[in-house]
Amino acid sequence: MTRAGYARVAGRLRLSPPAVDAVFAVGVFLAAGAALRGPIKHDPLLLPVHAALVLPLIWRRRAPMAVFCAIATTALVQWSLDLRIPTDVALLIALYAVAAYSSRRRTLLAFAVLEGGVLLATLRWSVHERGSGTFVSLSAMATAAMVLGLNMRSRRDRLATLEDRAVRLERERDQQAQLAVAGERARIAREMHDIVTHNLSVMVALADGAVFAQRRSPERAATAMRQVSATGRQAITDMRRFLGVLRADEPDALRHPMPGIGQLAALVEQVRAAGLPTRLEVAGDPAAVPAAAQLTVYRLVQEALTNTLKHAPAGAKADVRVGCAADAVGVTVTDDGSGSVVPGDPTGSAGHGLPGMRERAAAYGGTLTAGPLPGGGWQVAAVLTLTTPEPL
Repeated sequence: MTRAGYARVAGRLRLSPPAVDAVFAVGVFLAAGAALRGPIKHDPLLLPVHAALVLPLIWRRRAPMAVFCAIATTALVQWSLDLRIPTDVALLIALYAVAAYSSRRRTLLAFAVLEGGVLLATLRWSVHERGSGTFVSLSAMATAAMVLGLNMRSRRDRLATLEDRAVRLERERDQQAQLAVAGERARIAREMHDIVTHNLSVMVALADGAVFAQRRSPERAATAMRQVSATGRQAITDMRRFLGVLRADEPDALRHPMPGIGQLAALVEQVRAAGLPTRLEVAGDPAAVPAAAQLTVYRLVQEALTNTLKHAPAGAKADVRVGCAADAVGVTVTDDGSGSVVPGDPTGSAGHGLPGMRERAAAYGGTLTAGPLPGGGWQVAAVLTLTTPEPL
């Protein structure tokens, strides 16, 4: 028979705890009854007392204290009838069951009752000279039964604690995995929104300008369409950069690093070509800013300019200021139009734009504010913290 076959047979032969207790009680009954085969013929009371001492063990796990009380009562009857039978071992088994499956208070109570029975048995059935030795021996057996039961209960409780801890750790691991997946999905959504929305907005603006200028100024229309083509290629490059982060086998990952503060000039030039005059000012040393923080600055400026390009009126101008320091980076994008919000949404919370910008700033412990200026126009301001906060 194969190992799998043995496993199936073992599974079929495996008994439930009540069935195991029943088989155990029957085994004790038969084993002790074999020693009483001769005396039972002379004293008919031995058989019912023998059965009353052993058969309650069938329920020793489900009702340990009740089983002990029933067996102790039978043992008291046995003592009063002066019946000496080896079935009294059932008292030790019942005490073990109380210690293993009941409370410590009930265990001590059952032990005290059994000690009283040991004292009575010693006084009645022990030879006077050996009384103390008999009492000590029987007490030692009772103590051993109780200690074994307590150890079994401690082991079972420890296993239950370990199983519960394993379940909680598995649940926490699953929750952490779900949070990680949700966070990664949000990050991908932000990157896709910034890449696609910006480039499409620039391409739409350039295409509209080309259509408007094709009759009056074919040269300008041709220039605009060439810029549309360049912007499309830039979008493909940005997508390859992003795929280089998501896929380790992307061949263009090294050739197309993620953009940073150094690429803001090209971004501003692209926006200018789309029809939005934009001025860029970078203060401080960008090289001191980590690459991930530089990408965040780039995306914030990109999204702010995209919103301005889409929602600001014709003739608006934009101003981008980036301040680099050792502990923080400040970003400010201002336009003099009527405001870069979606009409009908004064909070600017529609879609992934401003919420994504706030999430990017919050990832660096920073803040982002966006809103209209008192004299007209719109401003987006963010501060990214580069230092690690001190532990409390």
